Amino acid sequence: MGKISAKVFDLKGEEMSTRNLPQIFNTPTRPDVIKRAVVTIQSHKFQPQGRDPTAGKRNTAESRHAGLGIARVPRLKERGQRAAFAPGTVGGRSAHPPESKKNIRKKLPKKEMRLALRSAIAATGSKETVASRGHMVEDVPDFPLVVVDDIQSLKRTKDIEEALMNLGIWPDILRVKESRKIRAGKGKMRGRKMKQAVGPLLVIANNDGVAEATRNLPGMQVASVENLNAELLAPGTHPGRLTVWTNSAFEKLETVFGGE
Repeated sequence: MGKISAKVFDLKGEEMSTRNLPQIFNTPTRPDVIKRAVVTIQSHKFQPQGRDPTAGKRNTAESRHAGLGIARVPRLKERGQRAAFAPGTVGGRSAHPPESKKNIRKKLPKKEMRLALRSAIAATGSKETVASRGHMVEDVPDFPLVVVDDIQSLKRTKDIEEALMNLGIWPDILRVKESRKIRAGKGKMRGRKMKQAVGPLLVIANNDGVAEATRNLPGMQVASVENLNAELLAPGTHPGRLTVWTNSAFEKLETVFGGE
C-alpha cells in the first residue's frame, strides 16, 4: 500500500498540514510509454527541411553515351568536357537529399499520451526515481513536495533562493550551476554555446510573479498545472524530475487529470 497523504510545507521548510494524496500518484511507472510520448512531443518541434528540386540541374549538361572512350557522365555543352548535373560532379545535384514533404511528426493515441502524463506525474512522488535521474534529494523533506501558495507571489530572486534553501531544493540548483559547460562542436556558432543539466520544476496554479523571479536560476522551470506534459516531467525521456507542487496546483490535479 502506497502513501495516502502528503505534507504541506511553508516557505521556511516547516510542516503546516497534511492533505490527501491524489489518486493519480498511484499510477504505475511506465518508462516505455513515457519515452514514446516525449519523443512524439519532440518530433513536433522539428523544422522541415529540403532541397530545391531543380538544384544542380539548371544547366545544359547531357551524356554523350558510349563509344567515345570517355565516361558516360553528363557534360556541359558550352564548357567543353566538364562534367555536371550528376551526383559527385562539380555543381551537380545531391544523390539523396532531404525532402521537405517527408512526414517527420510522430503521432500517439490520446489514451497513451494521457497514460504517459499520469505516469510521469506519479514518478515525481518517488524519491528513488527522482534520485536515479541525478537530482540532489538528500535534504528534500518529502515526496511529492507540496508548498503553500505564498511561493506564487514571490517577485524577487533572492526570496525564491531563500525558500528553496529552506525546502532542500537549493543543492540541486548548485548541481546545475556546476554542470554548465561550453558545448563541443559547431553548436557554439548557432546560439547553443552553453550546455547544462536539468534542474527542478515548480508547478503552479497562478503566476503572481514567481515565473519572472526564477528566470535567473539555472535549470529551473515554472509551469502551470494545466500546461504539464510528459517532456516537462520527464526530460530526455527519463521520468522522475524533481518537482515542487503548490497547494492549489496539487488540488487541481484531480480536476485536470481526473481521479480514475
